[in-house]
Amino acid sequence: MQTLPAPLYCLPLLACVAGQQQVQPLALGDARLNVVLVMTDDQGFGDFGFAGNPVISTPNLDAMAGRSARMESFYVSPVCTPTRASLMTGRWSQRTRAIDTYIGRAMLEPEERTVAEYLRDAGWGTGIFGKWHLGDCYPMRAMDQGFQESLVHRGGGIGQPSDPLGAEADYTDAVLFKNGEAVSTSGYCTDVYFDAAIEFMRERRAANQPFFAYVATNAPHGPFGDVPEDLYQEYLQADLSPGAFPASVGHPLPAKNNADKLARIFAMIENIDQNMGKLFAALEDMDVLDNTLVLFMVDNGPNTQRYVTGMRGMKSHVHEGGVRSPLLAHWPGRLAAGHGSDRISAHVDVLPTILDACDVSLPKDAALDGRSLLPLLEGRAEPWPDRQLVIQAHRGDEALRGRHFMLRTQRWKLLCPSGFGGRNAQQPLELYDMLADPLEQRDRAGDFPEVVGDLQRAYNVWFDDVSSTRPDNYAPPRIHIGHPTVPRTILTRQDWRLDTDDSGWTPNSRGHWQVEILNAGPYEVAVQPMARSKPLRVQLQVSSKSGQTLWDLSSRAEDPAGETFRYRLSGLKLPVGPASIEVLVEVASDKAEAKIIGAYQVRISSL
Repeated sequence: MQTLPAPLYCLPLLACVAGQQQVQPLALGDARLNVVLVMTDDQGFGDFGFAGNPVISTPNLDAMAGRSARMESFYVSPVCTPTRASLMTGRWSQRTRAIDTYIGRAMLEPEERTVAEYLRDAGWGTGIFGKWHLGDCYPMRAMDQGFQESLVHRGGGIGQPSDPLGAEADYTDAVLFKNGEAVSTSGYCTDVYFDAAIEFMRERRAANQPFFAYVATNAPHGPFGDVPEDLYQEYLQADLSPGAFPASVGHPLPAKNNADKLARIFAMIENIDQNMGKLFAALEDMDVLDNTLVLFMVDNGPNTQRYVTGMRGMKSHVHEGGVRSPLLAHWPGRLAAGHGSDRISAHVDVLPTILDACDVSLPKDAALDGRSLLPLLEGRAEPWPDRQLVIQAHRGDEALRGRHFMLRTQRWKLLCPSGFGGRNAQQPLELYDMLADPLEQRDRAGDFPEVVGDLQRAYNVWFDDVSSTRPDNYAPPRIHIGHPTVPRTILTRQDWRLDTDDSGWTPNSRGHWQVEILNAGPYEVAVQPMARSKPLRVQLQVSSKSGQTLWDLSSRAEDPAGETFRYRLSGLKLPVGPASIEVLVEVASDKAEAKIIGAYQVRISSL
């Protein structure tokens, strides 16, 4: 088990300096601040030793928590894409078009400016390693949104329909995408991400350039079949029953749990912790530890009902267990070890905090929803007015008024827990006094109707504002085809618009892609059917303002070695402008008639 080197456990406490003046940025090559932002996927608030979990082993993160300043009431969205959109832009996800996790709703509006773009333009080297989940195709890729170096998986996670066929769900030796090109990697994916990030930091350090590294692990998101085996075997020997976790306060754990699944999740988390030790050791070796801000957070609540320090809820919930994250800020050169602030904060605050710490000015037209947390992290004696934070996320094509949201002030929390699936719109509002009842055990909506009314009116003002950010506010961005610097586009089920009533990822699903064709072509279109389907017919359908055109690819099947895009049509001309692309795959059915399903992936290449 790898832990931090001993000297890192013994860093001296730093005194906070009230009202400390920020320095002007120095010339490129001088000691400007480095930033490392680490965010894990589906790790819960209670999945740490420092959070009171007596079973899991996270010594490096525990040590980091002891040496860091912390925000004690930090909120994220209940699922991953909305959190990532707000994190990257400093704006509520409803402004960014990225409001769901799939069916074309996990794509960030290209006009939005990310923290990577701000830092890149100010002279920082920028890199992302792991999960982006804000668009796999131009112009929504991480490399289109400010990251100069990217090593990512596509879609919302390894094991989803964005995986290359033949490499599905491979956490070990995964096929990832380096600056847009598929690469075969060696090792467990979390190790690969951290190793690549450290290499990037070393390169920027050697070039005398400050760096921003965003390490967004896929772990401990499922699937859980491929986990670090040695750690998994250790947790199989541990007591993982609900009785092994504190139950004296708050909401009780379920009477039963899946011990094998929990062992797999904890193994993934301990592997993350080992890599955090490796990260800090590398920063010390590069002699940049004191001049590097390391931030650690999670993207939403845990992916199972498990220990969350007595809070209620899990991923997808708007009760505390689904939307609370630690925020650790490690910066020995500036922040006092062990300092914490109880002021409410959220993912929208991370971008302005990073830019403030780096002394990078925002343009005058920047319209951020977050505010810099640096004064709180430094312990400055400055006024901090109360604020209202709204977290809302649910399935669907647009945000719906009053659906699955929470509004938090310093004292009160109003919420409508109608479900992330959005099927229970009539769920009564709940109200909690978070100062007296931080674990949400007593609903006070009936006792304080005037507070409910005030907060409901405040929510409506917020909703009207974010929903009118731009014309056609909730229209998903379009994938661009034919850009001169992007000769190939892979369309996957992650980004299609659904044409059936199922989830969109089942073998029987159908969907279309909304695209903007920038150049008429010519193109080669290649279709990859579902792995187990035996197509009777494959058709390409393009709909545009000029009408609908259908091409039959059935007779054009090829099977070169190692090629899974078997059905091809070359020399294709496409209409310039907005269009819809769909592939209709006819397959045999158990019933008398054949059925039409969608393709697994479609590749469009400029010729």
